This record gives sequence, structure tokens and C-alpha cells, in this order.
Amino acid sequence: MAEALSAIHVTKSFPGVKALEDVSLELHAGEVHALIGENGAGKSTLISILAGATRPDSGEVKVAGHAVAFDSPGTARRHGISTIFQELSLQPWLDVASNIVLSNEPSLKGARQLLSRRQAEHVAQLALDRLGARDFSARTLVANLTSAQRQLVEIARALAFGAPVIIMDEPTSSLPSRDASRLLEIVRQLRDEGTAILYVSHRLDEVKTIADRVTILRDGRNVRTELIDNLTTGQMIESMTGRRVDHLFPERSSHVGEVVFRAKNLTKKGAFHDVSFEVRSGEILGFAGLIGAGRSEVMRAIFGADRFDSGHIELDGKTISVHSPREAIAAGISYLPEDRKEQGLVLDLSSRENMVMAALPRFSALGLVRGRQVRSVTAAMGRKLGVKGDLNRPSLTLSGGNQQKVVIGKGLISHARLLIFDEPTRGIDVGAKYEIYALIHELAAQGVAIILVSSDLPEIMNVPHRVIVMSDGGMHGEFVHPELSEEAILSAAFSAFTREQGAA
Repeated sequence: MAEALSAIHVTKSFPGVKALEDVSLELHAGEVHALIGENGAGKSTLISILAGATRPDSGEVKVAGHAVAFDSPGTARRHGISTIFQELSLQPWLDVASNIVLSNEPSLKGARQLLSRRQAEHVAQLALDRLGARDFSARTLVANLTSAQRQLVEIARALAFGAPVIIMDEPTSSLPSRDASRLLEIVRQLRDEGTAILYVSHRLDEVKTIADRVTILRDGRNVRTELIDNLTTGQMIESMTGRRVDHLFPERSSHVGEVVFRAKNLTKKGAFHDVSFEVRSGEILGFAGLIGAGRSEVMRAIFGADRFDSGHIELDGKTISVHSPREAIAAGISYLPEDRKEQGLVLDLSSRENMVMAALPRFSALGLVRGRQVRSVTAAMGRKLGVKGDLNRPSLTLSGGNQQKVVIGKGLISHARLLIFDEPTRGIDVGAKYEIYALIHELAAQGVAIILVSSDLPEIMNVPHRVIVMSDGGMHGEFVHPELSEEAILSAAFSAFTREQGAA
């Protein structure tokens, strides 16, 4: 196969850290080449260099065998390289068509051409149709789209003008399973048409399904490039982490105690209805379902971030009223939100400050914070959770896995009886996932009641003791092992929609 894009002996350093050291990668036309590694391994730096957003200190980049020097992402696009970054770059107050044609050159060979409004909508709609995006159009305002829909628009931008090289950074991270499956079909179609695709993902099952070859980075170095069929998932994990992980999912504790938390007939108009369940001491209760099924809405209501219209909640056998997150924390309920950067952390504050934020009254006297106690407690928590990095530095400097550990530390320092994890491993690497799973099981073994909301099927299959499936705001199934299966979960997740179609 012809060489489409390559990095040759690339090295890049930032103040205090060598992000890449002598890394080489070759991407061929008509192949999907996966790029994997733990957070901090250098994946983002490498794709930033290939996308023209960062210049290497040494080494070179070649397009179709010719050395190039990118001074901007625009230069890379003019050479036929389209990049879909994990952090979406859409303009919310423009419609979909404007976002898709924005920054794109209709002709990669010549000067920019101006499209009429009708042409822009036509180009955008063709790209959306190719992705199977039927629930919104080129005229829809981006601000009105869900996060999953916005991800599809970002991908449509790359497809719209037929770039010969597409770099995808975690493209399915915010997509429900149905949209993720459709995207993988599109990736295969593009590959078969001759497009070269560099595919970055933490989902190793996805990598095994879609990739032809894989390059594995660890600590800024290329440790392995292989045909995907020559590697097992275990070998990929070992190459990524430098250690053998025999079991990604720890064994569930068999000791489950008394009921800690009970929800009865929780209802909020337009969001969820008649939701009832209980969680016991030492139990991990999973919540599965499609995006928009109502899982996160229920958890936010329990935490006092939103109100429910009817029903009630009980903690340790007593009915409680929670009108705010502050009251929930005081009662012993902690919620680790789906979006840790926007809702779980104040990124400009230190990890130490973030950890004690929810329990600050415990560390204060006469309006003054007891700094020595804060340092002692947070240092112990950092060691317990294995947080890598200086706790005095801003949380934004940490990897995704370590940010999640800081959020967990915040919940533990607040002495929670019920811990709610909402998509705790989204966007973090397999090594950090293993550590998070081990922490969840350790907390359960200590008697904490845990709710796990997850869209990751292997995760929801293997971590919880029980799984409740929600669909269209209601509970549509409860499963325990050995009745728990992917087919059972997916059938229940789609049940509300299949019933509607049957009634129609």
C-alpha cells in the first residue's frame, strides 16, 4: 500500500517533560492504523504534530513520501490531512452547515472557493446522510444538539471534502452504541475507498474490531507496531502499561450487607418516571441504557442538583429531603459527574483544594482553614488513590485518569455512604481503568454503597453485582449474574422504542 503520511524519528519536549522521543509511524492509504497508549504516553502530542498544531523539535513529517513542514492546521488541511480532535471545535451559535464548511477548502489543490448558502447546505447534508444522522439536519443550530450529535457533526466536517488522510482522536467516546457502530461502518467504508485513517482510541475491543495495524506508545516512545491480528488484548495492555494485567476486572466481593439507600417512585416530568431501587452496603449497582435514557438525570436529582416532582429517597432507613448538592454531601451522598472537567473539578485550583472543597467546614475554624490538616488528609488520600502528580499544582495539569482519582478523593473525604459514579472511565486509558475498577471494588469491600452509571458494555457486564437498564426515562429490566448478558442489556435498552414502533 502507498505511504500516505509518516512521522520519522520525531522528538518533542515541553518544559519539564519529554513528550516524544524518536517516534516513527507510517500510515498507508487504504488502512486503519490504531494509535494506543496510556494517558501521557504521547498520543496527543504526536497527532498534534501530524495535524500541524505543534512543531516537532527534531525529525520530520512526510505526506505521500514528500517532506513537509506544517506551520498550522490549515497547512495540514491543504495537504489533505483532516483531524477530528477529542475536544470538539464547533461553534455553537452557528448551524450545522456553517460549521461543516467552516475552515474547509472545497479544492485541496487551489485557492479557497466560496460556497453559496445552498451549496453549503447540500455539502453538509450529504456528509450527514453518509453518517446516517437522521435526527437533525444541516440547518440545525449546533447549540441545540446533544454531545453525541455534535461528535457526528465534527466527523462530518472531515468527510465533507474527501480528505485522503483522516486522524480520529477518540471519535466514539461520547457516542451511544448504535451511533458508534454506525461510525465504525463509515470508517471501514472510507478505508475500502482508499482513505488512510489514524485511529486513536482507549477502547481496545474497538481497536481489535476496526484496525489493520496498531502502534503502541509508552512514555513517549514507540514500543511496538504490529498487525492487529498478531496481538491479543492482553499483549496490547502489557505493551501500553509495561506490566502484566491478568484480569482487567477485579473479582466482585460476595459480602453485601444491609440496605443503605432506597429510591421510591422517583418521577420528573419529561426526564424519568416511577424509578425505584435500593443499594446495599458493599454492593455495586449498575445503571445501563442509551444516552438520553434518564440515568444521569435520576442521579443528579438524588444528589440535589436537579429536583424531582414526586417520590422520595431514604438513607439508612430514614426518609431525607435533599434540595442541593451541599445538603446531599452533608447527608452522606456523593456524586462523581459524567463530565469531570466541567462539573467535577475546578481545573485552575490545585488537586489538594479540589479534594477538600466539598468538606471544607471540617477543615475550618472561625473562618480559617486548617492548612496542616488539609495537607495531611489530602496527602494520605493521594497515596491511597495512587494520584500521580504534585497535589499543589492545578488539576488541569493531570491526566484524565488522575483527574478522576481526585474527584473520587473528593467523595471519600466527604465521608460518603453512597457514592454515585457517572461514566467514571470515559476518556481514560486501560491502565487507569484498571486502577479505577480496583478502587471501586475496594470501596465496596469497605462497606460503601456504590452506583455505577456506564455506557461501556464490558464495564457494565463485569463490575456491578446487579444491573438496572433504563430506556426512555423508565426502568426496563434488572439483571444479575448469570442472567446478565450483552443481548439482555441491549434488548432492554431499546425496549421502549421497539414497543412504540409495535404500537404504531
